[in-house]
Amino acid sequence: MKKHLLYKIMAVVALGGVFTSCEDTLDVNDTTKLSDAAIWSTLDAADGFITASYKIFTDDSQLKNSRKKFWDTYSDLIKSSSWGDYGHPYNNFLLNGLTSGSNGAGPFECWSDQYVRIRTANVCLSRLREYGSKFGADECLKREAEIRLCRAYSYFMLARVYGGVVLRTETSGSNGGLSDGAYPQDIDMARASEAETYDYILNELQFAAENLPEKVSAQWPKERATQPFAYALISRVALYAKKYDVAAKAAEKCGEYTQVALDPKFENIVSANMGNSPEVLFAIYYLAGNANLYHLWDNYVSPRGDRALNNGGAYGEHQPTAELADLYEWKDGTPFDWNTWSQGHADPFTDREPRFQATILYNGAQWRDRTIETFEDGADGFKEFAVVGSTDGKTCTGYFLRKFLQEDNVKFLEGDNKSITPDLVCRYAEVLLNQAEAYANLDLIANQSKICDCINKIRTRVGLPEKTPADFNNLENAMKIIREERAKELAAEGFRFWDLRRWGLARTTLHGKAMHGVLVKGSAGNFTYEKIEVDAGKTRVYNQNYDYFSIPLAERTNNKLCTNNPGW
Repeated sequence: MKKHLLYKIMAVVALGGVFTSCEDTLDVNDTTKLSDAAIWSTLDAADGFITASYKIFTDDSQLKNSRKKFWDTYSDLIKSSSWGDYGHPYNNFLLNGLTSGSNGAGPFECWSDQYVRIRTANVCLSRLREYGSKFGADECLKREAEIRLCRAYSYFMLARVYGGVVLRTETSGSNGGLSDGAYPQDIDMARASEAETYDYILNELQFAAENLPEKVSAQWPKERATQPFAYALISRVALYAKKYDVAAKAAEKCGEYTQVALDPKFENIVSANMGNSPEVLFAIYYLAGNANLYHLWDNYVSPRGDRALNNGGAYGEHQPTAELADLYEWKDGTPFDWNTWSQGHADPFTDREPRFQATILYNGAQWRDRTIETFEDGADGFKEFAVVGSTDGKTCTGYFLRKFLQEDNVKFLEGDNKSITPDLVCRYAEVLLNQAEAYANLDLIANQSKICDCINKIRTRVGLPEKTPADFNNLENAMKIIREERAKELAAEGFRFWDLRRWGLARTTLHGKAMHGVLVKGSAGNFTYEKIEVDAGKTRVYNQNYDYFSIPLAERTNNKLCTNNPGW
């Protein structure tokens, strides 16, 4: 029980061939693998397979899979410094509109992978009900709850890309059992509607919330789901479903747990120190010393000037845009403006609010015992983005991303000294923002004070002046504040692209637009700053049918009842 969760998942992969194809996933009847008797002989043995359901979270780890799944780089907030190097699909998608057309969802394609995870969960549930009675009803309920939470998360990953999907469960087969394709009549299944899909996900998460342990303990380590995390996920998913009453109640419930609170310091929950923060509701934890248990975030994202520490690496792959940087206020709460910044400030950066300092590396920032230099001949350098190659570790926006880097990990290419910053899945600040948005869309006037309170908890944590209820006097004003706080607070945590789509704002925010950065010229004490475009003279593409991507051709070919989304 106390072994690292990722280690347990790896062991399951090695022993049972769990994560291969849909046909042989967890084939517990194959005598060349572990038998049912061995898997379910003890609770600890069974847990090795039950916790394999959490593989859905490691699959989606942004820090582990940053070269393809760093979701904010598909948005207006973060810019990939590479046209196509490092396997980056970001600029191809944004500037060429490169998708798979009617064949699938392009860089967002996840249909097959998620149904492998779903089938694994379905088999686990089926076997748990068949063999688990020996462990006692309470223990079985907790395990069922975590499996169903993980399966619900897989369905959520599908729903946010495709809308309504095919709902396959451990009881949806034609024989009342596992829908695993063993019977030909189970292959063809129609998609549920989007509303039905979200209802199913929310019902599964509600079951998890009612039956998971309330908190982490010696018997239930932090790598496993708890009730507050389940309620937090309900608050997230319900916003996609536009069930604002459900989102509000779940967010309220999450905040009632005594162990849940905002961390006193914002910088704690964007660093390797986040592991014991009361704000972190669920994260993916990594360990040094094993290639499967660490990631390469410091190598991929550190600014070019850090190459001197390692004799290489430091590719600066994900860089904040001015669209993000300019949202951060001065530390006294005054909005930032390029036209007036010099009135009372030595430079545009050092007097900004703490979230700016913890999220972004800028010219003059103190970093790893040196000073960041983003001007053309500086140690970190500037290189204009082009439709070929990469900036080779230099900045094309004038900024580098600081969030999740380990400042004390200066030898990130040596031996086992790789990155182990946990990857956030959910934290309480998001729940407060979900709560504010739900209140605003339920009954704005009745909830003005509640909305204000949620937002002020986040703002006062970083020393910014409070908003007043009057700032939320209509839905347009309220949502503008909420959206800006989400962008600043949750930047680089994977929300922005999906938020824009669920708000119906992806096209107006991205399509036909170019993003911006700042060009720094001169030398210390005599710098000049110029706002520039960073998309190589191109404008971005977001077609309206991107709100629901194409169901993969392979699924539509094999499943005759599965129809495609309109526009493909």
